[in-house]
Amino acid sequence: MNVTVRKIGNSEGIIIPKDVLDQLGVKAGDTLDMTVTGSGMALSVPDEAFTRQLDHARAFMDKYKVALKKLAE
Repeated sequence: MNVTVRKIGNSEGIIIPKDVLDQLGVKAGDTLDMTVTGSGMALSVPDEAFTRQLDHARAFMDKYKVALKKLAE
C-alpha cells in the first residue's frame, strides 16, 4: 500500500486509510508508537497496561527525586 507524504501545517505527515485504522482499532486522536526500523518505520498501538505502569513509575520517581539521587551516589 502506498501513501503520500503531505504538508500539514508546519509539519509533514501521511494519511492512513480508514480500513487500516479500523483493523487496528484506532481512531482520530489516538496515540500510536512509532519505531524506526532498518528499512523504514513501524506504527503500533501502545500497550495500555504498560503505558499506565510507566506513568505511575514516572510519578513515583518525580515524588522521590531527592531520595533516588541520594541512593544513586
